[in-house]
Amino acid sequence: MSNPFDPEVRLGCGCGAHASQAEHDQSEEALNRSVIETAVMRALFPQDAVRRRFLSAVGAGTALSAISSLFPFGALEAMAQDKKPPEKKDLKIGFIAITCASPLIMADPLGFYREQGLKVQLMKTAGWALIRDKMLNKEHDASHFLSPMPIAISMGLGSAQQPMRVATVQNVNGQAITLHLKHKERRDPKQWKGFKFAVPFEYSMHNFLLRYYVAEHGLDPDTDIQIRVTPPAEMVANLRAGNIDGFLGPDPFNQRAVYDGAGFIHILSKEIWDGHPCCAFGVPDAMIKEAPNTFAALYRAVLTAARMARDPKHRSLIAKIIAPPNYLNQPETVIEQVLTGKFADGLGNVKNIPDRADFDPFPWHSMAVWILTQMKRWGYVKGDVNYKQIAEQVFLVTEARKYMAQLEMKAPEASYAKFKVMGKEFDPALPEKYLGSFKIRKSA
Repeated sequence: MSNPFDPEVRLGCGCGAHASQAEHDQSEEALNRSVIETAVMRALFPQDAVRRRFLSAVGAGTALSAISSLFPFGALEAMAQDKKPPEKKDLKIGFIAITCASPLIMADPLGFYREQGLKVQLMKTAGWALIRDKMLNKEHDASHFLSPMPIAISMGLGSAQQPMRVATVQNVNGQAITLHLKHKERRDPKQWKGFKFAVPFEYSMHNFLLRYYVAEHGLDPDTDIQIRVTPPAEMVANLRAGNIDGFLGPDPFNQRAVYDGAGFIHILSKEIWDGHPCCAFGVPDAMIKEAPNTFAALYRAVLTAARMARDPKHRSLIAKIIAPPNYLNQPETVIEQVLTGKFADGLGNVKNIPDRADFDPFPWHSMAVWILTQMKRWGYVKGDVNYKQIAEQVFLVTEARKYMAQLEMKAPEASYAKFKVMGKEFDPALPEKYLGSFKIRKSA
């Protein structure tokens, strides 16, 4: 008698029940569809007798055809297939303790990672260089990034080159220029020659927005002011001590400076570019290829959190959730002022700007192109830049649309859009023309 475990006689698929792996896969897909169709039919006709009468009257094939025209079986099948068990369940995700990371952080206490079969450790990290290094050294599986960082890492700028991808934008807006109280009467940037400013990292929206802002007021950011890289958690102390005159930094530290009586909010970053990206949720390209189920599970968890964070009615609750020491370690009232947009500005005013911070996750390719123009403008990258190719490699628009659709989140049909920065239009189709329009820039 043949041995069924002899490789010469074993059937040709992993489970041993089919003549080939292709037949096995087709059988599995058919099973997925059957399970989904049965669940939908039972949901539409919960009473057995009614369901049987309907099927008897029109026939099972006709019934499913009619329902399929109204119900997205294809999307449900895709979701069912994507929800295969993660290849790696235990993950370490790095983050910096700022409100930009709200979706990534809140997904932990609210159980969004666990819902996707993941056991996540959120690793609070001291600064952005350390975030980068831990990702490069594979100490973290995924990370909170500044949006320009995956572009820089993928290009080998400032570090070893490694393909890094932006899965979602973590937040839009949510930053500010904060000045020392002694500068209340020096609100005109033309008066800032010689000022010392802090930004959290060279490859940051903070650096590029600060440079853009002062240059539009006639100052060269490389010669007329000093820009220092400072970890976000150290910005307020440096401002209070007079080591810096101001910072363009992430919240909650702008609001914390007001809360502590150390500074005032000069301008919100949304007033420079309304809808600008700040932080991102990033993964190494290797994870997408080697652990696609893990990547899909992470994507769904973070998008679920982003969907909740976008709704203003949840903002006070989110402030409470992310305030504790293991997350932001900040007074709840400070975080609430940031997230709700009702805040004291340090100049005696209480402002109400509900979209001071928002959490639109869509990774627009045009955002990446703008970042690249500023990298080139200030000499971080030299020579020819293939803007479109880099943007589309790093910012994962196709994946964003796929997983947003699964969660019934509306994604834009286009991935390139024109927008204005300080009133000046940016056309992502003409990046070199845009770059050439600036009077203040490093020489090519």
